[in-house]
Formats: sequence, structure tokens, C-alpha cells
Amino acid sequence: MQVFEAMTPDVVRVAPDVTLMEAARAMKDLDIGPLPVCEGERLLGMVTDRDITVRATAEGRDPRETPVSDIMTMDVVCCHEADDIRAAAKLMQDAQLRRLLVVNDDGKLVGIVSLGDLILQTGDEKLAGRTLEKVSEPAEGESAS
Repeated sequence: MQVFEAMTPDVVRVAPDVTLMEAARAMKDLDIGPLPVCEGERLLGMVTDRDITVRATAEGRDPRETPVSDIMTMDVVCCHEADDIRAAAKLMQDAQLRRLLVVNDDGKLVGIVSLGDLILQTGDEKLAGRTLEKVSEPAEGESAS
């Protein structure tokens, strides 16, 4: 199975000039944590609730004026729509990600694949379980408690 068969194609995204407050409001209203930052369809980065609450707050940024482009993570792990779903699951395991952005050959954002998608679309509970286990492991230097 290829990623495009399991992914969710409708991805909420924000423009790079959206303020932190607007992004946080979208996260709250939609009950989501990560938001891809795109210029048109081209993926530029990702902003998360953690970026806003930890990075921006620690730097004393004004959420009403700071654009997401100032604090977004630019080095985003993603896969291609034609990749095998097991390769995408391995990438999620290695990078400890619960969601993986999906791009096409032109680098345009076309979807997102989540742990839930792995379960629902593949029916492979072992793959989903193994991925969840790896994603949930503490990163090096972190404690499990």
C-alpha cells in the first residue's frame, strides 16, 4: 500500500505571516497541535503548540505580532505520496512522530498520515502498535517519568 492510499488529504495549514495568536486559535478551535506552514501549496515548515508555548514564550515574543515563520521548525520530516506505507511507518518510528506530512514530487503538501491512519487504512495492528511503541519511547537524554 502506498502512502496516498492511507493519508488524509485535507490538511489545515497556515501562511508564514499568520501570527502566533491566530495559529494558536486555529489549534484550539480545531483541537490540533501541529500546523504546516505553507506558501501556497509549498511546504516551508511546521509550527506546533510547543513552539508557541515554549520557544516563543521563552524568547518573550508577542503572540499578537510575531509571525509563525519566526519560530516554526523548518527542518520538517515528511514522506512522498508514492512511498510504501511501511517505509512511512518506519520514518515515523525513527523520528518519533505521530503524524507525518506527505508531499508530492514537487515538494507540495498533499496530505498527512497519522498513527490512526496506519490502523484504519492498513488494518495492520502490529505495524501500528510497533510504530506507537517507538514513537512513545523517551528520546535520548529524557527520562521516562
